[in-house]
Amino acid sequence: MTTGDGGGPDSADSKAYPTSLEELIAELVRRESENPPGNERACAEYIHEWFGHHGIESTLVTEPDETRPQVGARVGDGSPALVLNGHVDVVPAGDVDAWTNDPYEPVIEDGRLYGRGSVDMKAGLALAMLTALEFVPDLESGELEGSIVVHAAMGEETGDPGTKTLLESGFDGDYGIVLEPTSFRVATSAKGLGWYELTVPGEPAHASQPERGHNPIDDLRVVLERIEAYDEELREREDDLVGQAYATVTEVVAGGDSNKAVFPEEALVTLDRRVLPGETLEAVDAEVDVLVEDVREAGIDLEWRRTATYEAAAIPVDSPLAETAREHTAAVTDASTEPWGIRASTDVRNFVNDAGLEAITWGPGSLEQAHTIDEYVDLAEVEAGREILERVTRELLAGE
Repeated sequence: MTTGDGGGPDSADSKAYPTSLEELIAELVRRESENPPGNERACAEYIHEWFGHHGIESTLVTEPDETRPQVGARVGDGSPALVLNGHVDVVPAGDVDAWTNDPYEPVIEDGRLYGRGSVDMKAGLALAMLTALEFVPDLESGELEGSIVVHAAMGEETGDPGTKTLLESGFDGDYGIVLEPTSFRVATSAKGLGWYELTVPGEPAHASQPERGHNPIDDLRVVLERIEAYDEELREREDDLVGQAYATVTEVVAGGDSNKAVFPEEALVTLDRRVLPGETLEAVDAEVDVLVEDVREAGIDLEWRRTATYEAAAIPVDSPLAETAREHTAAVTDASTEPWGIRASTDVRNFVNDAGLEAITWGPGSLEQAHTIDEYVDLAEVEAGREILERVTRELLAGE
């Protein structure tokens, strides 16, 4: 890892390192950070420079992948410490011609900022950065004795251990807020996710002589039927906060890289298994193994491996952090303060499961906008989020 201040306040034009919320979100969106393939570097380096320009010490952390750095920053050195977590990576924009505007040239219209990553989650990152900057005077003067840690993590979209590595590198604390878009609902639990790659072997042969080989595509019918039955079983399982468990096929690949007149060597199926709090990945692995064995009994030599993991996570609904966030959210907005869990998977698992910290998922913006064409974030909502986060931070750091 490398450390440094990224230059003093006079080392670059201040317009390049704005303190306006909408301008900072726009600067982050402009720096394409798609994952896959893992293009976080440019955006992470900008965040590191932004902190340095404003006199905040930060670190470019080069683990777990030196080609994909991430950023940890800290203001103050006291306790309690609040960790504000965001991820740098965004999902690919896809067909840019389908977008109304260039996904990496942010546009503001009718109070919305459009661009890939605007809501998921560069608005949350900007909130974390500006909140840390806002509390510098109080923390340096000793008016507040706690500290603020900021994560700009790599790899969240593909289950890479970015946040986990930042926590292990010393950028930890007493509380964590993962600033994903939740429309200000306070999530005390999050679903987990396991991605499984199922491989059906084939025996290449020319389609004019099918008896000379074996077409794995024929076997997919059995595999897909068994997964459908497994999904029906899972839907009987339900968590009060995050809903049902699921098993969904999200990708089937066969023959795309071979001659159209030849049977493929194999067919690949991606199984997306949504995991409830209380379910272990070891138990899910065992269920997938049973599924595979059932298919094998039908004469299909199916193999499997888990390719990515997001564990489920949960803290008590009435935890002090959750109650504080609900209180200040209600004071500023009319968002629901009922107990809730997020049905997507987030890096909150690293706080709760790996570091043993009290942490929630909370932030401005709608999760329904994440990963969409013409993704946007409502700027008035982000401004409200800034006020709420300032109130929550002040109360936590004051130990009130």
